[in-house]
Amino acid sequence: MKHSNIFVKGSVHLVLIILSLLCLLPFIMILSVSLTSEAGIQANGYGLIPSEWSLEAYRYIFRNPTEVISAYTTTIFVTVVGTISGTLIMAMMAYPMSRRDFQLKNALSFFVYFTMLFSGGLVPVYILVTRYLNLKDNVLALILPILIGGWNVMLLRMFISSIPMSLIEAANLEGASEFRIFFSIVFPLAKVGIVTVALFQVLGFWNDWYQAMLYIDHGNMTTLQYMLYRVMNKVNLAKEYGGMMAEQEKLPNENLRMALCVVAAGPMLCVFPFFQKYFSKGIVVGGVKG
Repeated sequence: MKHSNIFVKGSVHLVLIILSLLCLLPFIMILSVSLTSEAGIQANGYGLIPSEWSLEAYRYIFRNPTEVISAYTTTIFVTVVGTISGTLIMAMMAYPMSRRDFQLKNALSFFVYFTMLFSGGLVPVYILVTRYLNLKDNVLALILPILIGGWNVMLLRMFISSIPMSLIEAANLEGASEFRIFFSIVFPLAKVGIVTVALFQVLGFWNDWYQAMLYIDHGNMTTLQYMLYRVMNKVNLAKEYGGMMAEQEKLPNENLRMALCVVAAGPMLCVFPFFQKYFSKGIVVGGVKG
């Protein structure tokens, strides 16, 4: 019986290892192609090991290091500030929505839910941000339009609703203020949901390029994703409308696409493992509560 259990556990571990390696193969492929010369890709196709090693794609991306560093700096700032402020605001919105004794609970919930179904549209939002808020070429234009998400607020409300009301009532009897209750009781007990929403915020701000395209004209405030988007567009336009074929052949193409993926997604691949346990648990618990 003991040997049978060992065999079953070993088989399960082997299957999980194989599945993990299969999940890693696409990332290995992307990295390999990004390190392969364009001629090698055209001659041999994609491979897990570069057929002709080359750094031409990365040289093309980092030909102007100052621009890349500036884009990384802007993106990191927007991601950190947007994640912290957005998660905190959404948690503070979700807290009163979860309180049964809050008279405007239904009205506030309807307001949040309504924004999940309908939006103001691109033109009104653009006019609001640029004309009335005067945030053209302002870093706040990269944060405020996507700071709060209705779905995230609803997810946080589900987590906070599971906190026993008796704890809040006891804190009220002790004379604790609502802010004290929120930060001392609600925030720690809803940590799983808050971290899950924070991860959504991190991915959303890091991968966003649309706000920069709409509101940013100065290159020193361009986000990383939008900078990489422009790099790829320049290569495509050069190959389509460029002059001499000899000059066009020097431009990277397929390996540049993969190098852009590595540069854009690399930092997030390093951050995600630290949040994975909270993310998986948060999604499962939130789904059950919903």
